Amino acid sequence: MAGCASSLNQSAGDGSPGLQALQPNPDNALGFESTASSGTQRDVQALGVPSTTTAGNSGYLVGPTDVLEISVFKVPELSKSVQVADTGTINLPLLGEVQASGKTSSEIEKDLTRKLGAKYLKSPQVTVYVKDHNSQRVTIEGAVKSPGMVPIRGTLSLIQLLASAGGVDRDLYSKDVTVFRTVDGNRTSQVYDIDAIREGKASDPQLRQGDLVVVDTSAAKSVLEHTLKIVPAAAALRPTAF
Repeated sequence: MAGCASSLNQSAGDGSPGLQALQPNPDNALGFESTASSGTQRDVQALGVPSTTTAGNSGYLVGPTDVLEISVFKVPELSKSVQVADTGTINLPLLGEVQASGKTSSEIEKDLTRKLGAKYLKSPQVTVYVKDHNSQRVTIEGAVKSPGMVPIRGTLSLIQLLASAGGVDRDLYSKDVTVFRTVDGNRTSQVYDIDAIREGKASDPQLRQGDLVVVDTSAAKSVLEHTLKIVPAAAALRPTAF
């Protein structure tokens, strides 16, 4: 901890005050008071710091392998990008290991603000943003143009997932889409009619972490496509009459 404090006492070098510019504060344990405490949220936004209320970010639960962008206003030594470890924690200067998994960016922001304010800074302004969404994904396969894994950023519905996969392959797909989900070790499945969802006759279900979505293939369309591939080849092999 002494080493961290020593390195943080050096000047930031970019004009921003480091911990060297902090004034004594008898209200906290180490006697640091940030000269940035009078800054406004408008100042933070002017610096281009991402807001945690961005659509698709505020409700997202952070998990292992996600990358967080953490900014402490006018204290660049405490601002950094960190990846959530497999244990669900992040490692930060002064604070050490902090639990992040299972929390929203807003909750992590409040937690860091409380921890820094308790010992090191007076009224710190902390912003936390999910830079890379790696922990929560769904898999889509079957009659779609781009099968694979798709990250969940906030919320993701079935129709949104199909759009992310480039849409259905209209030469092959049937109207049925099966969503496989594992809950408490038990695997369940539910079939949805995507044509009915598009027409507003059925609700568009929300997907969850780990879901497997399979766009079913129409047997008739599959046979037709297979036949169309075979016919030209058979014609090419037909003997030529002399």
